[in-house]
Amino acid sequence: MAFEGLSEKLGSVFKKLRGRGRLNETDVKEAMREVRLALLEADVSYKVVKEFVAKVSERSTGEDVMTSLTPAQQVIKIVNEELISLMGDANSRINFPSKPPCTVMLCGLQGSGKTTHAAKLAGHFKREGHRPLLVACDIYRPAAIEQLQVVGDKANVKVFELGQTNPVEIAEKAVAYAKDYGFDAVILDTAGRLHIDETLMDELKNIKAKVSPSEIMLVVDAMTGQDAVNVAESFDSALGIDGIIMSKLDSDTRGGAALSVLSVTGKPVKFVGTGEKLDDFELFHPERMASRILGMGDVLTLIERAGDVISENSAKKLAQKLERSRFDMNDLLEQMVQIQKMGSIKQILAMLPKVGNKVNDFDVDESIMTRTRAMITSMTLKERAKPSIINPSRKRRIASGSGTKVEDVNRLLKQYDEMLKIMKKFGISGGKMNRKAMKDLMNSVQF
Repeated sequence: MAFEGLSEKLGSVFKKLRGRGRLNETDVKEAMREVRLALLEADVSYKVVKEFVAKVSERSTGEDVMTSLTPAQQVIKIVNEELISLMGDANSRINFPSKPPCTVMLCGLQGSGKTTHAAKLAGHFKREGHRPLLVACDIYRPAAIEQLQVVGDKANVKVFELGQTNPVEIAEKAVAYAKDYGFDAVILDTAGRLHIDETLMDELKNIKAKVSPSEIMLVVDAMTGQDAVNVAESFDSALGIDGIIMSKLDSDTRGGAALSVLSVTGKPVKFVGTGEKLDDFELFHPERMASRILGMGDVLTLIERAGDVISENSAKKLAQKLERSRFDMNDLLEQMVQIQKMGSIKQILAMLPKVGNKVNDFDVDESIMTRTRAMITSMTLKERAKPSIINPSRKRRIASGSGTKVEDVNRLLKQYDEMLKIMKKFGISGGKMNRKAMKDLMNSVQF
């Protein structure tokens, strides 16, 4: 995950500060030297690092901090505030015009993930209640139109294409089509190049002049580091972009581009791609990203993800089953499917407070969810409803059908029994789980 290295190094710096109790200017100076190195190693722009450290140092050596009972916490608070300021004090959304459609023109270099993120943005608009239209304006890259149609189908969004005709004409006719057929958002997937050239920019300028897009969004690859910032500067000076979509922020990237781009270009990061699935797409929240970097977790995003995959109706049904101690293997399977939609186990753990930058310390077996689902789906409906009937011969059949061992089936059944015992306590207490019961339940599920 992005920022892992930076999070670990900053965590180490702050641990030292906490261990010193009262701080003096020398302590702060040494800490800021380590912060500077950590940011530079994370590929943050040198100019941005210099200004950031200067601001933090100035605020951290003030009398209010040095005479505080918890100076280390005050310094961490200052770093958090300055990180938020560095990435943007507020969330930058796409503003829909009063008269639809809202035309969003996506641009970027080849390989940045532009076509995939066009579909991701369309999916985001759909979840907000809009009716988006994807438009294939890339007529040069082999199979670009077909790729957009494939991801458009996955997102259940209509794709407008006119084959290998003039991209400017395609964009113009697409906007007219959207007005005629009630689409309130138009997403133009324009052509990219391996590098910035005059031909590319001229075409983009012509599209801009013809359709007057509501927003021009640049898609940049977070893995390219400071090159992403340079690309953003070039596109902005030639075209005038409104914001940035940063792809591959889930990768093993140092993440410096996300911290540098606003300060260098003046253009905010509005969305981030956090995985390969079309749902792995988030609004960029500076305050939440700062919290993740400092290892404080991101509970709000975790709650939002849960809300996206778990309906209110299914949550009520589960609560009723828990109260009546009728939780069976079908319910366990349903919950596991919903959890997997929220992301990998590591992604979920990384959003929890006090885990954050320590997630790599956990020995997490990501395949356990898949194996457990395979074992449950290898059971008959009767076995799922009443696991107590599963005898040795049934265990062998389930293990064979799921590609696991009998020991794995035994382990699953034992964990299920432990969960049931705790849920009986849960039901007796009138639907309220006490702290001990919650702790026991979490301990019963081993990763």
